[in-house]
Amino acid sequence: MSSTTEPQKQQNQGFFGNLAFNIVIPVVIMSYGSGDEYLGPAWSIVAALAFPIVYGIWDLKQSGKINGFSILGIVSVILTGGISLLKLPAEYIAIKEATIPALIGIAVLVTQFSKKPLVKMLILNDQIINWDNLNKALDEKGKQGEFRKKIAISSYIVASSFFLSSVLNYALAKIILVSEPGTTAYTEELGRMTMLSYPVIVIPSMILLVTALWYLFSQIGKLTGEELDNFLNQ
Repeated sequence: MSSTTEPQKQQNQGFFGNLAFNIVIPVVIMSYGSGDEYLGPAWSIVAALAFPIVYGIWDLKQSGKINGFSILGIVSVILTGGISLLKLPAEYIAIKEATIPALIGIAVLVTQFSKKPLVKMLILNDQIINWDNLNKALDEKGKQGEFRKKIAISSYIVASSFFLSSVLNYALAKIILVSEPGTTAYTEELGRMTMLSYPVIVIPSMILLVTALWYLFSQIGKLTGEELDNFLNQ
């Protein structure tokens, strides 16, 4: 019993830790601590963005391996802080917010022509799929070529999720960040943007990612003629 509940417990802790350090704590600090009587606009941004940076570094250290997406997340937070502290126009934030997911989407499309499609790392990584069993079953059925075509289709779905995120990120930043950079109002708006990014951006993108995962899972069953459980890492 403990062998199955422990990974689930760690997964839940990771989810809530991610939510707390990347969303909840920064939002609270920027929304309620940016007044001159508290931290002020600049220091509230520094304090708020320190949490996702420290958490990201800690997560990298805990995993014991380099995760490109974690590093990209840390860089994104640093850029947000730098742009805000330098009091650059909000347009820079909007462009930054749109550029990062767009680059990931392009990478998903480009790498589908390589031996290691990015979509495999995103939704069919070794933690989910037992590739030895799957490749053996596909070889026996002579379905490797057909399965690569299914991965290409799922790549388009996954890439579309990042392109959608890019558009929504830009729109959200343009709509919310309307005050003068460096002011309390601007910092509060930055906190509001962070808070709304989860329901407005993450949820629609996750729906597309789950759709891509469901599509590949269904195709694995059809191509191999076996139960999906035979290829999942328990």
